[in-house]
Amino acid sequence: MKISVIIPAHNESRIITNTLRAVLSQDYADYEVILVDNNSTDDTAAMAAQFPNVKILSEKRKGTMWACECGREAAQGEIIVRMDADCLPRPDWLSRGVTYFNNSKVAAVSGPYDYYDASWFMRYSTLLLQCLFYPPANYLLRLSKLGGISLGGNTFIRAAVLRQMGGFNTNITFYGDDTDTAKRAARFGRVIFTPRLIVATLAPGAGRHGGDEGLRKIFVYLKHFFQVISRK
Repeated sequence: MKISVIIPAHNESRIITNTLRAVLSQDYADYEVILVDNNSTDDTAAMAAQFPNVKILSEKRKGTMWACECGREAAQGEIIVRMDADCLPRPDWLSRGVTYFNNSKVAAVSGPYDYYDASWFMRYSTLLLQCLFYPPANYLLRLSKLGGISLGGNTFIRAAVLRQMGGFNTNITFYGDDTDTAKRAARFGRVIFTPRLIVATLAPGAGRHGGDEGLRKIFVYLKHFFQVISRK
C-alpha cells in the first residue's frame, strides 16, 4: 500500500531539516512526503526545498486542519499519515503502522508521543500514561461506539475513510482535531491505539518556547477528548 505522509508546518525552519531527514529515512519502500507550508513567515519552505523528494504545498488559511486537508487533496497514497513538523520517527515507523491495515476492518491507527526533550520525569510519566491508559480507553470507546483515541501528529488513516468522512475537519483550528478525527473514522471501521507505534516529538512548550509542559498536554488532550465524545 502506498503511504502519503502529510506534514503541516508553520514557522518550523529551525527544526524541519531534522524532521525531513528522519521521515525520508524510513525502511518502507512506497511512500511520498508532502509538506504543507501553512502561511509561514520564516524560510520553512526554503529549508524543505533542499529535499528533492519532498512535495511542498502552500496553504494560506491558517490552521493545522486547513494544511492537512490541503495535503490530503494532493495525496496519492492509500494510507494517509498525519505527522507533526517536530516529529522524529524511527526508520521502521511506517512499516510498523501499515501492517495494521492488512485487516480490512481497520480504519485508523495511532500511537503515543515520546517527548524526548522533556525532563526525565515528564518524558516517562507521559509516555507511561499514554501506553497504559489510552489503549484500554480506546477499546472501551470502540465497544460503546463512541469513537476512539488518536494523537494528531502520529495518525495513520485509510484515504478512502477520509474521503467518506469528508476530509479533515477545518472548523477545528487546533485542540480537539485528533479526537474529532478518531470519532468520525470509527463510524467506518476500527480505530486502534497501540504502544508499538511510538514517535519522538518535542514536548509542548519545551525546546521551542521554553518550559516543560508534556504532562499538561496530556490533561489538555483529555479535556478536549471528553468534550468531543460528549457531542451529539
